[in-house]
Amino acid sequence: MTTEPIKIKDKKPGQRACDEKNDKGKMCVGHLKQWNAPTADAIKAAGPGAELYRCERCLAIYRPVAEDDSSAGLRFQKRPVNVLGDFSR
Repeated sequence: MTTEPIKIKDKKPGQRACDEKNDKGKMCVGHLKQWNAPTADAIKAAGPGAELYRCERCLAIYRPVAEDDSSAGLRFQKRPVNVLGDFSR
């Protein structure tokens, strides 16, 4: 019994829905959620400590690209805040 290697797709900047197509050519459009407990095979394919996302419908696995600075990529820029809670310039 041979198992297929795990296929990890690159998540486009700002992408929040799965773009995997089924055998009929219809897109899955399932929500991508951060995968906090990946399997041993996924860790072996992506590398230890890799940030992974998984579709909640078809279970496709995604990794973020380096250019993803959107809120979906969870790479926020820290800005100082004053005592009143307003952002400083």
